[in-house]
Amino acid sequence: MQEVRPVVRDRGAHWAMRVLRLFGWSVRYDGTPPGCGVVIAYPHTSNWDFVVGILAKWSMGIPVIFLAKDSLFRVPLLGRFVRRVGGLPVDRSQSHGLIGSLSSRIKLAQERGERWWLAITPEGTRKRQDAWRTGFYHIAVQAGLPIGLAYFNFSKREIGLTHFLMPTGDLEADMREIADWYAACAHGCRPALATPVRTAAASTTFAPAGNDPAPTADNHA
Repeated sequence: MQEVRPVVRDRGAHWAMRVLRLFGWSVRYDGTPPGCGVVIAYPHTSNWDFVVGILAKWSMGIPVIFLAKDSLFRVPLLGRFVRRVGGLPVDRSQSHGLIGSLSSRIKLAQERGERWWLAITPEGTRKRQDAWRTGFYHIAVQAGLPIGLAYFNFSKREIGLTHFLMPTGDLEADMREIADWYAACAHGCRPALATPVRTAAASTTFAPAGNDPAPTADNHA
């Protein structure tokens, strides 16, 4: 995968950075490539990820849209808050065609000269799964846009978005590169719940720092 250099810097909220620093957290962020793209956040193992992630988003200033369960938007006040911070409601029981619609939407935004990033947690849940969901990859490939690798490191209290890669279309090869990169920096709040960075069909795996070795890959969806 070819690395894409960040060239656009954002002006974040100093108060959000101060709150994170108050609790011992640091943020690594040097901007993004121009236009739109897809950001994946890993590992997602705790509700604290949302709290730290939103504060980091505000401190970075990056324009982000993220997918959230539609049920959250039906809760008074909470739904309004989630929508205001960039949440996009998704009905998981009616998700057919979602990848195609999202790739079309972000590609059109890119062509119009807009700038925002679609943030996705490829695990899809806080519980450990057999493999990642690869919708993020197909969205980026179909739209012809880069993938940003955001990470949580609870052992260092560090969150960052510093690395952007252009997918080649070879899913397995690109996933191995992504796995190697995350192996050096990812550490979840609850490491044992981190889903291995692999596709359902992959024959290799990686255990994030602090985990016991993950089981060998299988063919489960």
